[in-house]
Amino acid sequence: MTPAFWRGRRVLITGHTGFKGAWLALWLARLGAKVTGYSLPPPTQPSLFELASISSLLAGSVTGDVRDASKLASILKECEADVVFHLAAQSLVRRGYADPVETFSTNVAGTVNVLEAARTVRGLRALVVATTDKCYLNRGDGRAFREDDPLGGEDPYSASKAAAEIAVAAYRKAFFAAPGASQLASVRAGNVIGGGDWAADRLIVDLMRAFARNEAARIRYPQATRPWQHVLDALAGYLALAEKLCAPGESHARAWNFGPDAGGAQAVAAIADRAAALWGGGARWEREPGEHPPEAAMLQLDAGLARERLGWRPRLEIAAALQWTVEWYRDIDREPGRARALCEAQIDRYMGRA
Repeated sequence: MTPAFWRGRRVLITGHTGFKGAWLALWLARLGAKVTGYSLPPPTQPSLFELASISSLLAGSVTGDVRDASKLASILKECEADVVFHLAAQSLVRRGYADPVETFSTNVAGTVNVLEAARTVRGLRALVVATTDKCYLNRGDGRAFREDDPLGGEDPYSASKAAAEIAVAAYRKAFFAAPGASQLASVRAGNVIGGGDWAADRLIVDLMRAFARNEAARIRYPQATRPWQHVLDALAGYLALAEKLCAPGESHARAWNFGPDAGGAQAVAAIADRAAALWGGGARWEREPGEHPPEAAMLQLDAGLARERLGWRPRLEIAAALQWTVEWYRDIDREPGRARALCEAQIDRYMGRA
């Protein structure tokens, strides 16, 4: 990532009120970009977007639904973005079971609306669409997924993200392949952790909430293995990719994995144990009894392509990622008004490592 590239750059972020979107908006604003956000209101209370007063940093913050095609297209034309990051989504597996219609309409139709609007905007140079590591057809063999592996999904959330990837690939070939056209790529990150996430049914969030109340956190699938990474590592990949999409020469318009180095994929129980030790004070967890919606036992990503062609690699190993995350939640528990300062300090530390 080249900080100077983003100075004065016009950027639109969909989903800027969510966890990753808020971090991305804050980071880009700190780099001097002119950021416009388009999103529903913050999905949680509290929210990083509100605690860090991120709207005050932006050129514009528009409340809107990606399923509203006309409003979305109007905002995209008005802000004259050079780069678009499409992060807006229904991002929770269990909510996908509860409301599959909302999940498919937001994640598939919403993505198509972004693509359709983007192809009519002059001057747009790069469009990065975020999906998930769960978009792959998981046969349970434990192999790390590569970008050319088959897509699939056995729950509404995963299937909706696989369908969004298919839509992106179709638009890339049908509408974004001509000389001079905007460059379109998709990004598939691992399980992202970091301060400022308060969404339901996420491991770190459940742990931090329980530890702060001096209660035992309850975990559904302690042996499930996931590719954990800090939010700043994932976003650094998105930013590096966007720069490459805007550069002349070799095309980078394709799907990309962003995941941890070897050893970053660990069982939920191991992550919970380490988080409890970092929190201290007798923090603990227990297995949650009862029946739960099925989830894949193993997910791993092969991000070798991003390392080879983008020069990207994770800066935070899992131990550091967890330490930064627990530190953030412990500090915000004591001083809620320091959310922006905590994020900016971690961004500066992260960029110092680069």
